[in-house]
Amino acid sequence: MRSLHLLLALIVCVGLVSPVAFTRPQEKAAAEPSASPEMNKLAKALAGDWNTEEQMERSSFFPNGGSRRGHTHVRLIAGGTTLIDEVHSDGSAGKLDGVLVMWWDSVGRTYRFFTCFNGAGDPCKARGTAHWEGNIFVNDYEENVDGKTAKFRDSFVQITPVSHSLVAAIDNGDGTMKTLITTRSTRR
Repeated sequence: MRSLHLLLALIVCVGLVSPVAFTRPQEKAAAEPSASPEMNKLAKALAGDWNTEEQMERSSFFPNGGSRRGHTHVRLIAGGTTLIDEVHSDGSAGKLDGVLVMWWDSVGRTYRFFTCFNGAGDPCKARGTAHWEGNIFVNDYEENVDGKTAKFRDSFVQITPVSHSLVAAIDNGDGTMKTLITTRSTRR
């Protein structure tokens, strides 16, 4: 698992300094003719520069609730094989800086996720798989919470050319999901 983390960190570093990384988001999607249909679909939905507003619900993760404002920069890298999402925000819920890396696993026929965020004990990790449910892009993953495995779901919803929302939720233990964070993104 550690070698996977190192490999993905290398992919992220190479992608961050590639010439493609310095083009505008609209140019990136067009500049990646080798991207698979799956990655083109994901880039069409999420690529760009976004202003973000996060709202944290009261929960064991955020006992007082909270909020953050910030921005993200999302683009295809590595010849269209990978989508990288750079995250920066701050507010009453604390400062958040991180990166999400998504790619299409053609053998497994699913999207894969890798994340790195500040403030975490284990800041970088593989984070489940993702798929489309109609017009909603869903990332399912598990995390250890108080010594037990908990199921989480991040859903990119209400995707339009100028906005989308990300709803982060946890399984209540009975198959229903409780919203923890809602992030609204509007194109810059």
